[in-house]
Amino acid sequence: MSAPGGAARELAVVGLGELLWDELPGGRRLGGAPANFAVMASRLGVHGAIASRLGSDERGDAARAVLGALPVDSRFLQTDAERPTGSVSVSLKNGQPQYVIHAPVAWDALSWTPAWAELAARADAVCWGTLAQRDSRSAQTIHSFLAATRPECLRIFDVNLRAPFYTAEVVERSLARATLLKLNDAEMPSLLWLAGLGSATEYRPDSDEERAEALVASARRLLASYGATELVAITLGAEGSLLVTREAVVRHRGIACSVVDTVGAGDAFTAALAVHRLRGNSLRAQSEAANRWGAWVASQAGAMPELQPATRKEVEAAIREATREATRS
Repeated sequence: MSAPGGAARELAVVGLGELLWDELPGGRRLGGAPANFAVMASRLGVHGAIASRLGSDERGDAARAVLGALPVDSRFLQTDAERPTGSVSVSLKNGQPQYVIHAPVAWDALSWTPAWAELAARADAVCWGTLAQRDSRSAQTIHSFLAATRPECLRIFDVNLRAPFYTAEVVERSLARATLLKLNDAEMPSLLWLAGLGSATEYRPDSDEERAEALVASARRLLASYGATELVAITLGAEGSLLVTREAVVRHRGIACSVVDTVGAGDAFTAALAVHRLRGNSLRAQSEAANRWGAWVASQAGAMPELQPATRKEVEAAIREATREATRS
């Protein structure tokens, strides 16, 4: 995209919703899916911004301090004088995170402001989920933000179902806004049921091939039902992902790595997918980038691990090479 006078304008990507502390067995780390998304997108070379709300407390001050050292725009963080900064107690079971999400917290009271309206109007992509819509005030603010984006804005609904903090109304309203839908394979039957497109118990494939076929069919059902949606991205854990559009399906078998924890890996996947999509790269390149960066975060501790320039160059080179090989085959 170009700015007035022909100068290139930096892509603006927004993580909209929860910002919180993950209280992990080894200590606390800053997280929240939209915040993780924005930080990772920034590290991949776009202007990432976090639109959230913190309490006026020690955790809020600590969050601002952490973000101040990261390549992300934190100017759009609101402050709540009454509610605490969000936190989640996280335990790991076989490397997979188990959550206790505390409520009410500051991001349950997101407020629609002129500053956020300006941010929405210039966003090239915005990512949000269901969790920050558990309170009607924040839900309305999120949808005011989405309504204020330009038609060409990439609107990413990262489903991220966290019981009991979602309803069919929340899911359907977000599906209607999304141009890109991202979820994991375990969420697909619930999403279909919440959207009125199928039964939550009907999804019982017997093999990997049948599983992939069922997921593709489910994705196409969603694409047929929601006209604004252009891409459904389904993560399969260590087994990779499926990207499904109306014209194509790209299956990725995953990237082998030594998993430290998977907190934030899905958010890195989404961020890389969004950045490469905004840059006009092929669907195969988007898939490769998303899986590589998701695997890299899974190999690190916490959701916002430090990324060295040499590591970024190495991973991006691997993405280019793998994409070339896949194109030749």
